[in-house]
Amino acid sequence: GLSCVSSLEEASFWDDNAFAKNFTIVLLGVIIIFINGMFVLTFFRSSFFYNDPRYILYIHLVINDMLMVFFSVSLVVMAYTWQNVPLPFCVSLLLITAAAHKNTPLTLAGMAVERYIAICKPLHHHQICTVHRTYILISLIWGVGVIPGLADLILLSTLRPLSVFSTAASCSSSILYTTPYHEMQTRFMNGLYSSVVWVVLLFTYFQVLLTARRASADKSSAKKVQSTILLHGAQLLLCMLSYITAVIDKMFVPLIPVDRARLTFLNYLLTNIIPRLPLIYGVRDQKFVKQMKECFTCNVVIVKIVPS
Repeated sequence: GLSCVSSLEEASFWDDNAFAKNFTIVLLGVIIIFINGMFVLTFFRSSFFYNDPRYILYIHLVINDMLMVFFSVSLVVMAYTWQNVPLPFCVSLLLITAAAHKNTPLTLAGMAVERYIAICKPLHHHQICTVHRTYILISLIWGVGVIPGLADLILLSTLRPLSVFSTAASCSSSILYTTPYHEMQTRFMNGLYSSVVWVVLLFTYFQVLLTARRASADKSSAKKVQSTILLHGAQLLLCMLSYITAVIDKMFVPLIPVDRARLTFLNYLLTNIIPRLPLIYGVRDQKFVKQMKECFTCNVVIVKIVPS
């Protein structure tokens, strides 16, 4: 995520269409946050949802992506409008953005495990997947997700004089985290996180597949869970695009150097903004759709007066 933001920030300094691109990014960000906000409001309108670990994990994914979009868009707009950002404030923004970026695949893995337990360990599901343990899992996700950002900050503190924190500069990870150690740390963490998450998704999918073949009954539920885990994989593929945005830039920008700013901008939208709309989960869940209709549709009551 931050690599593409940084590339976009670098391109912004010589971009003639800055206003149009800022407007597009902010508009898309507002639309995504608004739609996701409708899901959040629907979730909190019914006790059924916030007492179900499955929906708690889903709404955490939605809220996390809202944070990711907000801070990512803020960093891009700041690159155009605010060139002297106090370093402590900048580091805080980068830390939150990096954590939210890592939280998405981790949450998808957690959602897949919850569905795996529901199908493969149905008798133990209510004991293992409690509301309390779900919130503990979310805390662990944030704890693990913040590690790469903290590692960048520790490297910065170790390799640069502490006086750097009293300076101001353009808020970009490519400007702050410039050492080979930062690059090695980023590659290692991205590889580790993506590998673990893919292993979890593949394991849960094939376990559910085997359970569905062995089961003589309730095969429809198992097939639904298989479809859900496949959706997790599709969403994960979209999110993983942000891990290779720098590679995409290096591949295509030299081919069309005149349109570098435009290519970087499109790359940012396709890999960092648009995938942050987990709309498909809410739309395909009938209970969620029903509650959403009750929350956001106007009920017209017609009273017929019968003369006495």
